[in-house]
Amino acid sequence: MIQTIDIQNYLPHRAPMLMVDLILSLDANFVETSFLIKEDNIFVADTVFTEAGLIENTAQTCSSIVGQKYFVGADGTVDENAKVIGFISALKNVKIHLLPKVGDTISTKATLVSKFVGDDYTLCTMSCQSLLDEKMLLECEINLFIQKTISTVK
Repeated sequence: MIQTIDIQNYLPHRAPMLMVDLILSLDANFVETSFLIKEDNIFVADTVFTEAGLIENTAQTCSSIVGQKYFVGADGTVDENAKVIGFISALKNVKIHLLPKVGDTISTKATLVSKFVGDDYTLCTMSCQSLLDEKMLLECEINLFIQKTISTVK
């Protein structure tokens, strides 16, 4: 179990598209992240973090489970030159109960349901929840496709 690490070690995302601050807990099948919603976030409208923001936060949280394969070596060192692309291939059973506001810190949890690993790509399904304290914000199942890319820059 890894505790409180910078999400940028596991994702290619950078501001303004980075929707996770810290990984609070991570193993091969589970991840929990936190995210402080700031006023200048691109998914904030009228001081409310939108549905699209919640879904992007969830996708980035889920990606860290699979991303560790591409960004962290067997010895635990981070490969800062690793390049991946990824996208949501499906959202299922999405339920948005409540939208958080600027200044709220949300917690997002994802559990791996299934995974298929190819030579340079991974397909996975995850069960997800986003919370504000004990209040459920979002529940869904998400399918992700993540692929390692070959860099042409030397």
